[in-house]
Amino acid sequence: MKILFAAVTLLTALNLNSQVKYGIFAGPQITGVRYMIEGKKQESSLKIGGTLGFQLKVPFENRLSFAPSIAYNLRGYKVDKFTAISFPPDSSATDVDTRFHTVEVAFLLQHDFKIEPGHFFIRFGPSLDFALFGNEKFNTINDTKVDRSMKFSFSDYGHYLASAIIEFGYEAENGLFVYGHYNYSLTTMNNWDYGPEIGNRAAGITIGKYLKAKTRPYQQ
Repeated sequence: MKILFAAVTLLTALNLNSQVKYGIFAGPQITGVRYMIEGKKQESSLKIGGTLGFQLKVPFENRLSFAPSIAYNLRGYKVDKFTAISFPPDSSATDVDTRFHTVEVAFLLQHDFKIEPGHFFIRFGPSLDFALFGNEKFNTINDTKVDRSMKFSFSDYGHYLASAIIEFGYEAENGLFVYGHYNYSLTTMNNWDYGPEIGNRAAGITIGKYLKAKTRPYQQ
């Protein structure tokens, strides 16, 4: 939580002390997973999620800007059938279906393809997701169905999910913007040393609008 507090403080400081644009965004996303047990990839299914957040754009050199954001994400994944023991969720589980809620802080660079208003752009950079809470469902080898809260600890699911993000979109003169994004997990969600590798993925379309513009001229 200290990292999230520091990120919020940074975003606030940028807004107060720089000539920036700031806005809100939201959109649907498809979430999935690369789930590996003993080096073998497990068959998985995609799930529908969503995002809602706050965006800054801080110009600092020609067409390059710093574009940090903070967002709520609804994520999840489903693994259809384990080929070996997987803990988490449980040593008796035969599959798993999760849904969890996160707060994501992204530190992206934005390159505008034109200086004039109304242009395409690309953003890229790292992000840090903090998993707040979640739910998991699974069947066991004894044909028992389990529906419970996910446990986050040093020996279960991990709270922190580091990712790399790339976004491509269009920013209109009136402040509206739309972009497609892809999030690729750089770490595993599992903290258990002998457990599966859980690499989350997400892709979606996001629409937003800058609410205020204190723009400064771009330097040629």
